[in-house]
Amino acid sequence: MCGIVGIVGASPVNVSLYDALTVLQHRGQDAAGIMTLDGGNLRQRKANGLVRDVFLRRHMMRLSGNIGIGHVRYPTAGSSSAAEAQPFYVNSPYGIALAHNGNLTNSKALAARCNDARRHVNTESDSELLLNILAWKLEAASGAVPTPSDIFAAVRGVNEEIEGAYAVVALISGAGLLAFRDPLGIRPLVLGERDVGEGRKEYMVASESVALDVVGFRLVRDVAPGEAVFIDLAGHLHTTTCAPGAALRPCIFEYVYFARPDSVMNGVSVYAARVRMGTRLAATIKRDFSHLNIDVVIPIPETSVDIAVQIARTLGVPYRQGFVKNRYIGRTFIMPGQRQRKKSVRSKLNPIPAEFRGKRVLLVDDSIVRGTTSEQIVEMAREAGALEVYFASASPQIRYPNVYGIDMATSRELIAYGRSDEEICRLIGADALIYQSLSDLEGAVREENPALTDFETSIFTGEYPAGRVDAAYLADLERQRSDDAKADRAWSEANEDLDIYNDR
Repeated sequence: MCGIVGIVGASPVNVSLYDALTVLQHRGQDAAGIMTLDGGNLRQRKANGLVRDVFLRRHMMRLSGNIGIGHVRYPTAGSSSAAEAQPFYVNSPYGIALAHNGNLTNSKALAARCNDARRHVNTESDSELLLNILAWKLEAASGAVPTPSDIFAAVRGVNEEIEGAYAVVALISGAGLLAFRDPLGIRPLVLGERDVGEGRKEYMVASESVALDVVGFRLVRDVAPGEAVFIDLAGHLHTTTCAPGAALRPCIFEYVYFARPDSVMNGVSVYAARVRMGTRLAATIKRDFSHLNIDVVIPIPETSVDIAVQIARTLGVPYRQGFVKNRYIGRTFIMPGQRQRKKSVRSKLNPIPAEFRGKRVLLVDDSIVRGTTSEQIVEMAREAGALEVYFASASPQIRYPNVYGIDMATSRELIAYGRSDEEICRLIGADALIYQSLSDLEGAVREENPALTDFETSIFTGEYPAGRVDAAYLADLERQRSDDAKADRAWSEANEDLDIYNDR
């Protein structure tokens, strides 16, 4: 999962891109990058680290230009080295820079297509493959500057070649800014505008509407599934659908965990959806777990806070903040290995004993993935003096890997895979375990926008709607994503860094 942003402005966009990336930081904490177009020159800064650390004053001064794109990265597979920070760039044709959120499920076939087209790919990133496929398709344009028709034809060609989930922003030197979304709209992308007087407008695209808010753009709408948006250098907006049979099927886990509560995606307030998740989960507790004598409801900060508040209100039980979060620790879900995740949980959360001592506590979290965090939190609650510890998950049992841009663990690393609720409850050490049903989760999101008739729910169902995802693909994915594979890559990259240092 990554965050992307693109702006076509009437004045320099470097600061706006920086500000937008800071509020998209939750979508990726591994690397950040910005590229701007200044006349005929593309200017870039990217590196591993948080936005505030990657971009210093001297970097911002160099990022001149009224058009630019930005990216925050969270690696789903492959390397997390600085070489794979985005945006990526190719100089032919025209000079193209691209940033991508998502994951392509036919990367091996795309690598072969790039070889056939005599295009060199320098990293393991599927985003670089996507860039080269786009560049290859743009070679059909005959003019010195591609027209909107040329660009949309290239996007149609890209959609014919690639499979999976993707939201993309790209700069085309001499032409403008391009953005497009996969035919199912699995990964989010929104369009915004801002009036600058005399009938002129500035345009912005981003992963979430909160990025528009922070720099003063108005949310116009979501980029439609399969739609391409192109803003030329004169600031004119061009849009068209570039994928036949496009139909909205957004990733439901965006609403559960990834997106900020102050964002609006696909016509749904993330905050309101989470409140409704709490209402429905409370109804399940009333119906199926009425024997539990809950004294207090406590969230696992902080995605689940809005859910827990609503559960407490509906059940008529006190709500308390029982954990203090260290906000300088990254999101545990996207830590690169099991050992680091375990170490970071107690560094990130510290219990307030007075809220646990002598009480029967309902802990509320957005989801249970590997079970690592849940087990340790239950243990911390008991150490703080809880009489009984119940655990509620706002999402259903996660049993299958995600192939569309979330580094969801392989099946064998998922605690719910092949296990009953009773087994999971014992493994995390809870006295009771309550899961949200999939129908209730979908209903909580759909309630605000009934047009959302379907969702991407593969982590719960094992049904993959985009691309050919079979047993062989999942086995190969497991080889890439397992904690052992990540540890091997980290060791290799550390040695490469050491070699570079010694060569100096």
